[in-house]
Amino acid sequence: MSGSVAALEAPGVALTAPDLIALRPLALTAGRPDALAALPGGFATRAKGRGLEMADVREYVAGDDLRHLDRGATARTGRLHVREFQEERDRIVLLIADFRPSMVWGVTRALRSVAAAEALALIGWQVVEAGGRAGVLVVRAGEPMIAAPRGRVRGMLDVIGVLVEAHAEVVAALVEGQGSRTGAADPDPPLDRALAQAERLAPAGAEVILASGFDQTGPGLGDRLGQLARRREPRLLRIVDAQRGQLPAGVYPIQLPDGRRARVHLDGGAATEAAEEVAVADWPALSISAGDPVEVTARRLADAFGEGPPR
Repeated sequence: MSGSVAALEAPGVALTAPDLIALRPLALTAGRPDALAALPGGFATRAKGRGLEMADVREYVAGDDLRHLDRGATARTGRLHVREFQEERDRIVLLIADFRPSMVWGVTRALRSVAAAEALALIGWQVVEAGGRAGVLVVRAGEPMIAAPRGRVRGMLDVIGVLVEAHAEVVAALVEGQGSRTGAADPDPPLDRALAQAERLAPAGAEVILASGFDQTGPGLGDRLGQLARRREPRLLRIVDAQRGQLPAGVYPIQLPDGRRARVHLDGGAATEAAEEVAVADWPALSISAGDPVEVTARRLADAFGEGPPR
């Protein structure tokens, strides 16, 4: 029994708060070279902005701040013009973690569920450190677990707390051999049902980022994503277990979507191959391999998510 407990606490199997908190500096530095200061010596510094974005240019009226003069418009018209600014839009991100039983599986660096949590934590740290808000919805066989979007470090600690608690409960239920996986009638309920909850949690204009292996998606996933896209920005991360050639030859036990168990014989080169981008229900999804070091995942996510959704 002690050996089983030790295995459940091994890196890549256990999901712990310290590990997700430790991703904060990695999320902030991956793929983001520091700007060089305009000073002799070329010391690396962080570039700071006003926290505002230009909204319009209009003609000057008495009392306007002359520091906001727009030289181009003034030169073209011969009359003074000033720039108007508005506060940058608050970035709100709802992170959706798929912790259904099919995700609690892996033969490389980490379980797919752990890799999904790591990827979402990296994105969440980027968001809150840039002044936005992050929340989480954990999809599992039982009732979902939720942390409403909040800002600052406190918001991410709420997200991490829900991820860790939910993952521990799911693993414990599987270890106990509960056929219902946390008491649900269906051990791996269709994923499309969970997105109805996302609409209630994510306000208009928010990003909804779903990390899943997309097993047992349900027939309505494409429609749900389309409905979300009317007022929100759905984005998908497809978590795969390994790239081709990473699995050693052998016999691997698996559970099929209908609950039946089987064994798969691999020759060492038949593993799932992670592509840069794939389609899920006709929606683009960025593939993340659970076998990759977390530093590699951080760099890919920084490139894809660092500046918010594509416009």
